Amino acid sequence: MGGAAGGTTTADTRGETQRPDPGGAPAPAAPGRLKRLRLRAAGFARRLRPRRPARTGMLILTLVAAAGVVGFGVWALYASTWLRVERVTVDGTRELTADQVRSAAGVPMGEPLAAVDTDAVASRVTEALTRVRSVAVEREWPHGISLTVTERTPELLIPKPGEKGTFTEVDAEGVRYAEVRTRPRGVPLLTLDLADHPNNQRFGRERLRAEAVHIVTGLPEGVREDTRVVRVRSYDSVTLELTRGRTVVWGSGESGRQKAEVLTALMKAEPDATHFDVSVPTAPAAADE
Repeated sequence: MGGAAGGTTTADTRGETQRPDPGGAPAPAAPGRLKRLRLRAAGFARRLRPRRPARTGMLILTLVAAAGVVGFGVWALYASTWLRVERVTVDGTRELTADQVRSAAGVPMGEPLAAVDTDAVASRVTEALTRVRSVAVEREWPHGISLTVTERTPELLIPKPGEKGTFTEVDAEGVRYAEVRTRPRGVPLLTLDLADHPNNQRFGRERLRAEAVHIVTGLPEGVREDTRVVRVRSYDSVTLELTRGRTVVWGSGESGRQKAEVLTALMKAEPDATHFDVSVPTAPAAADE
């Protein structure tokens, strides 16, 4: 038959791929490709869709709750009567009393605890009480302020001119901080015998006092306990007067550690000596005068 010989059978077209006719309309898209295009369009539409009212409402409620918590906290700290100063405790005092420290601190009772300026409190204490070297100010919730005081320790005493029996205490930093009428036990007396000496024009009294403190704080423990007077005639002429009539020519404050070690060995080697000279530590001397 002519149709069977010159045309294409149905069975022959099943195994071939359709190609677009160059002169006609494009071939229809495959079903799988159409499905993918539909899914992409649906996803794009979902992204453009506005958020659900339920999610927006939940976000608003969360923000309102957070603002409420913050506002309540601020009110509780500063406006309520719950967290107010009701007591001020003091620790660490030796010579001072707790009432003296509280008075100098000036912590306002009844003020919100969070509003207390702890730095200002510490400054008031150290400015009003020179005996205080430092003070730690801390809040003790819900109603307290604690003051932990560190008092200065006297290393030397300076006789007050014109007032017999009155002394000024000097600490390890060379700070003159308090006057006492009873001489503390074990604290040496500083005597400045500043005659006409060339070095005394170069070094002032403050510098010489600082050198004396430096010497005393570096003494061996036993020697320090026995020292009664530190006599300064110039920067390089310092003498220690000890118990039992003993004296130590120290010289200047230089090489203090070496001098302390030499003096300790010299006192052990010469227990009956009353005069020691370590001003030149490489050539020490001891004598019984």
